[in-house]
Amino acid sequence: MTVTGFHASRTHKLTPGEKSANRVLAVGRAPLEHGFAHLKNWRILTKLRTDPAHATHLRRALLVLTNLEINR
Repeated sequence: MTVTGFHASRTHKLTPGEKSANRVLAVGRAPLEHGFAHLKNWRILTKLRTDPAHATHLRRALLVLTNLEINR
């Protein structure tokens, strides 16, 4: 399931509640997007030649290590 934010248009401005919901969603999404950006920079995912089940565990481990390094 994908959670998307609220979109504004010229005729429909966002309510304060919708703006708040978008902010909460962005705060939760940012660390994941940064983590995947680091994985792409390391080019780990392009060289991965293994079973997809193992790849998921590898990505999770690399994401944890990346977040530890960023927060250090």
